Amino acid sequence: MKKFTILDSTVIPFPMINVDTDMIIPKQFLKTIKRTGLGKSLFYDLRYDEKGKLKKDFLLNKKVYKKRQILITGENFGCGSSREHAPWALLDFGIRCIIAPSYADIFYNNCFKNGILPVKLSNKETDALLQKTTNDPSIKFKIDLKSQSIRIEKNKIIKFEIDQFRKHCLLNGLDDIALTIEKVRQIDRFERNQKKNQPWLWN
Repeated sequence: MKKFTILDSTVIPFPMINVDTDMIIPKQFLKTIKRTGLGKSLFYDLRYDEKGKLKKDFLLNKKVYKKRQILITGENFGCGSSREHAPWALLDFGIRCIIAPSYADIFYNNCFKNGILPVKLSNKETDALLQKTTNDPSIKFKIDLKSQSIRIEKNKIIKFEIDQFRKHCLLNGLDDIALTIEKVRQIDRFERNQKKNQPWLWN
């Protein structure tokens, strides 16, 4: 998993509440177990018309919002079914950080496991940032995970809270597999002792 330390990027303002995982990545794209190639289908029903052509007026299809890595949105983001393809699609599209007042629990946890930082801010702070970035698409944010801060241009800093274990994992690029590998010596020691003391379990 790619480490998350500091992210400098302009922003995609996405002022919607209750964005569910089927909206993020519709069910017909869940057949793959690969984490790549899903970005083109992100928000498919919003981005494409019934003939599969891009809707030019949809936010993510506008040239000005290409290659942006921060998404600001409304409360209860990622609700609905518990599909890990949702963060996969966001990450494959280029999104490394989401800012919202609240998230569905399973989606929130899946973001951390896939290298996405989901920042929680108050409704008031989120609404202000949505309005600011909608009015001026050129505004750049600097998100510093170590200091748990968002610098907006040069004159404003917003602090955010995060679980320290999850912060450690993001800073060091540790997913569940990497966390297990960190304990490989303890696992080997346990197995050696078990083979010695309970050999019948290994026959």
